[in-house]
Amino acid sequence: MFNLSFGKSKDCESTNRREFLRMGSLGLAGLTLPKLLQAEAASKAASKKVEDRSVIFMWMQGGPSHIDSFDPKPNAPTDIRGEFGVTQTALPGVQICEHLPKLAANLDKFSIVRSGYTYNGSHGVADAYMLTGFRFNPTVVHPTYGAVMSRELGYRKGMPPYVQLGTSIDQRFGGGLPGYAGSEHNPFIIDDDPSRPNFNIDGVSLPSGLTASRFDRRGRMLQKLDNWQKRVETSGNDIGAMNSFYEKAFSMVTSPDAKKAFDINQEPEAMRERYGMNRFGQSCLMARRMVEAGVRFVNVTMGGWDTHAGNFKTLKDRNFPIIDKGWSALLEDLQMRGMLENTLVIWCGDFGRTPKINSAAGRDHWAGSTIFCLGGGGFKTGAVIGKSDKHAEQPATQPIQIEDIAATLYTVLGIPLDKHYVAPDGRPFRINATGKVVNEILA
Repeated sequence: MFNLSFGKSKDCESTNRREFLRMGSLGLAGLTLPKLLQAEAASKAASKKVEDRSVIFMWMQGGPSHIDSFDPKPNAPTDIRGEFGVTQTALPGVQICEHLPKLAANLDKFSIVRSGYTYNGSHGVADAYMLTGFRFNPTVVHPTYGAVMSRELGYRKGMPPYVQLGTSIDQRFGGGLPGYAGSEHNPFIIDDDPSRPNFNIDGVSLPSGLTASRFDRRGRMLQKLDNWQKRVETSGNDIGAMNSFYEKAFSMVTSPDAKKAFDINQEPEAMRERYGMNRFGQSCLMARRMVEAGVRFVNVTMGGWDTHAGNFKTLKDRNFPIIDKGWSALLEDLQMRGMLENTLVIWCGDFGRTPKINSAAGRDHWAGSTIFCLGGGGFKTGAVIGKSDKHAEQPATQPIQIEDIAATLYTVLGIPLDKHYVAPDGRPFRINATGKVVNEILA
């Protein structure tokens, strides 16, 4: 369909010529003015829905075992199926690991992709690949999802668009970074552990002994330096980008709304306990608070998933109890607050792990099969999409890669897949080059 623009000049009824011609041609299409207005209202409502969406992306650095978590094979030989049994989920006939009972009961709030595939089996490269939807290229740093969301949708309610909780992202190859999207779209990183009694966020809480008036004077001094800096800057360099970043961060320091959003101590003790008094659990709670306050993309990071040795003990004693409590509490909390339909929750890691157990009771890196868990905010919930073969070695149905997850994510966020960014060397890149939208994931 072609839209012919005739300018924006208005007549005395505040209707421009383009709108007048559209109204006059309604009969040709079998439409009426009420139907047209209804369609336009629906379009605006859909745009508002996209505008309201946020993303909580849980990155499990190291690579969780798919076969020991969400894609168990209870009928496989012992050296493949492992030590764990299975439990029934909220979906009839669907089973997951017995040590994830809370998530099993909440499977109606997210979906599992069991036909996941990743070509890569290397750490570091995984952070760059899985957090961008682009295969690693040593000559270019592609922007992570949070940076794209920051650039395309911007600030909301004065909150930073892109926040990273924890530092369990390997940045050696650009993982979690904005790349050619621009340095001003770097994540606002919270390094401290929100489960600590004296948890503090650098840049939001004023340093000890520094009053608001002194901080304001420092701000004016910084402005004078910025004015000088602008006179010597050349267009398009990173100095100007970082100036924008720090200017917004500076305004956040004295923002009551920002300080309130980051003050996790305002949560009732019972709610904090519900999420689990550990770094991951409290990061999930912090993510909910930040999304509620206006942050668009929150990356919750958790390390400790590289289980070459003692895989079953690590998962049973540490990793599974932590994510089972924190992640399920997040899903329940979002639903209770009416936020789940506008908040996409995604869980994944570097890659899968070898179906065959090694001599150290561990599982090694495995690129052939992996899982993605996702739901809310335009994604389908309560579904299992695709399947792996009988030993979880390869997808048995159409493989779904992170490129496809990225394409589907941008689609539900209303970000066109053919959008181009220009790298510093002048090369144009689409924000998603090869991914295909997975319609089975869409709500």
